[in-house]
Amino acid sequence: PISGVLFDLGFSSYHIDEAKRGFSFMRDEPLDMRYNQDTLLTAKEIVNSYPKEKIKEILVKWGEEEYAEDISNALVSFRKIKPIERTLQLLRVIEDAVPDSYRRRRISCATKTFQALRIAVNGEIFNIREGLNQALQVVQSGGRIVVISFHGTEDNEVIKFFKQNKEKLNIITSKAVTPQLEEVKENIRSRSAKLRAAIKK
Repeated sequence: PISGVLFDLGFSSYHIDEAKRGFSFMRDEPLDMRYNQDTLLTAKEIVNSYPKEKIKEILVKWGEEEYAEDISNALVSFRKIKPIERTLQLLRVIEDAVPDSYRRRRISCATKTFQALRIAVNGEIFNIREGLNQALQVVQSGGRIVVISFHGTEDNEVIKFFKQNKEKLNIITSKAVTPQLEEVKENIRSRSAKLRAAIKK
């Protein structure tokens, strides 16, 4: 019997620090973004071959990017001159596409675009849905499903899943549990974490 399933939806720090697959715009790396190197789709393929409207859709849907129109236009224009193959290339295109006020924000103007491309390349939202549905099937009555998410797109999927299955679940987090200041000081990457939990009836 399985009494609980814990989902930690954050991707491994290894992928930022060591994988050299273009997950971060903090260093110059190939624009790959695949967790699994056996799959075919890369971020490079998306930005260089997808139609403008499809790129815009990805940026809006998976990144909640407010300047998706400007960024997708800039990507399509730039790739006519030469392919976008490196992370810092992509960063510069994004920076040139958005207003100065957006570039000066505390969080990089490229964050949402990189997030959206990573989600699209790896099918992350589909995998979250599949994982949650399978957890609900295997957890015994009285067992818990606990999910730690790291951005709004993930968190919204968890909220939606819990609501859709309210006849089978008792939600025990009326609002998301977030890290305390001390934890964020020790681990800066925990700052956006949100934990939600439910018990199977």
